[in-house]
Order: sequence, then C-alpha cells, then structure tokens
Amino acid sequence: MNMSTDSLPNIGKISVTEIDGLSVRYAQSGEQKGIPVLLTAPWPESIYAFHRLIPRLSSDHQLLAVDLPGFGLSQSRPNIMAPEAMSDFLIKLLQHFNIRRTHAIAPDIGTPVVLFAASKQQDLFESLVIGGAAMQPELASGLLKELIYTPPGFLADAGSEGVQPYLDQASKLTPAPIIEDFRAASAGRRLEEATQFVRAYVPDSPKLELQLNNIKTPSLIIAGRNDSIVPPKNGQFLADRLPNNQYILLNGEHRIWEEVSVEYNELIASWLNTGYRSLQTKS
Repeated sequence: MNMSTDSLPNIGKISVTEIDGLSVRYAQSGEQKGIPVLLTAPWPESIYAFHRLIPRLSSDHQLLAVDLPGFGLSQSRPNIMAPEAMSDFLIKLLQHFNIRRTHAIAPDIGTPVVLFAASKQQDLFESLVIGGAAMQPELASGLLKELIYTPPGFLADAGSEGVQPYLDQASKLTPAPIIEDFRAASAGRRLEEATQFVRAYVPDSPKLELQLNNIKTPSLIIAGRNDSIVPPKNGQFLADRLPNNQYILLNGEHRIWEEVSVEYNELIASWLNTGYRSLQTKS
C-alpha cells in the first residue's frame, strides 16, 4: 500500500540526514528557544507515535523527534543494534544537531539508550523521561520476552506481518495513515534487524544496571499500570536505582502515549516546564 505523507498529521518538518553513515529520519518543530527536547520513537512504531504529544509541547519548546537506526524509517546497521552501541550513536546524533544539552523523552527502547548515554556524558542531559522498557530480560513478559530469546535470523522472513497483532490493537486508537507508517517500519528484514536490539538486552542489561546509581540526571519514569509486555516492576527497578527520580504509573497498558494521551502529555509538559527542577537539588 502506498501512503501519502500529506495524510499524516503534522509533527513538524520531516527530513532525512546522514549520521555516522546512516540515513536517519527526524522531525523538527516548536519554538527555537530554551533547552531542546529530544524524542526517540518507541518500537515497533515511529516518530508519529508522538503525534499527540508534539503539538502539546511545541508552543513552549524546540523539539527534535528521531527514528533511531533500525527503527521507524531510519537505516540500520548490525553493529549499532544494541542499547550501549546505540547510545554511542545517540551522542553522535546530538553532536550532529549541535545540541549540547537536552531533555530526552525516550519511552520503550529509547530508555536503555539514553541511560547508557547519560552514564557516559551526563552533562548532555538536563532531564530524562523514560519507562516502558525491559530493564532485565527476565523482567520482560509476553511477546517481548519471547523475542529477546529468539535466535538471530528467526524473523528474517516475517516482515510487517510479524507485528500485525500489535498494529491491529494500535489501530483502535491510532489514525490509519500512522499505522501504515508503523507497518513500513517493520517491512522486509526490518523486523529482524530491530529484534536484534532487544536480543542484546541479555549482555547489555547487566552492564547498565551497574551504572544506574551514578546517573544523577533528574528522571521521570512513566509506565502503564496494566502493561502486559513490560510490567511495572521494570519501572520500579529504575526507581530503586536512579538517585533522582519520580515514578508514576498511569492507568493504561504499554502504549500510554496513546491510551492515556491527555494525562501523559500534561505530565510531561509539567515536568519540562518546572517539575524536573525539584529533583535538581539532589544532584
């Protein structure tokens, strides 16, 4: 199915750039003032996952939404499809856009990426909004846990059909053109390439756990109370280890950015405007 980008909602100016030899899709919007806000897309979605959040934030913040390599419509490369390796790319991405300090909104797979990045260059991050990612393989559940333990190549021929149940559920709340963008994100070998990232939770999660106590960045952890693939114990795992955090459970499942979007959006807007400052005194 060919999709017209004109039918997609406005999340800013959509562009593609090359970073570290990879083609990366991104969207820029908002007021060009203050500390920029980086948004990394969840899996198996894309930057259009933020189609409700971006309009809420754009009047007060400059926004950069990105499809990380191998996700959304950004190009993949095998040696980057792991949380720690992706964090090194994220640091290069911030350098590419001349961002010296940012608020990072990184749900789902973005959470371990920004945490690894903050453990390496904490001065890049004013605050973090994280959650919805498995912090240890054994803390995952359902399909995600199954994917973590699949052997390499297992989904080589699955394509977007491999995420059809997820898309069917998402389509109850998400406009059809966005669902088609999500579908394109898993086409061909892209689902297999993206799954390699969560397989890497096995070696990378223990390394990240050792760094969490050292990350002083104010962190807002948001999770769905009824998340069946990333249960709330993952958020509690972070809350017990990050020195300066606030942990909030919303009455939703995994896709809280869509399922309880008003509450999710207001929570983040309040955090960016003043909320995170209450934790800075602990740094």
